[in-house]
Amino acid sequence: MSTIVFGIGLVLVIEGLVFALAPSRLDDLVAMMAAMSRDQRRLIGLLALALGVVLVWLSRT
Repeated sequence: MSTIVFGIGLVLVIEGLVFALAPSRLDDLVAMMAAMSRDQRRLIGLLALALGVVLVWLSRT
């Protein structure tokens, strides 16, 4: 359970840094994502998911 809380905490720290340090870049990113097709966004999400699973797996071994 503590690993899950640790992981969620790290995600919140990184997300908070994006909002705090580069809010205008975040607006640009949202506009760029809106211009992409659903299939492109889905592929990016699946790639990010796969990379996250690999990183978690590597960190646990």
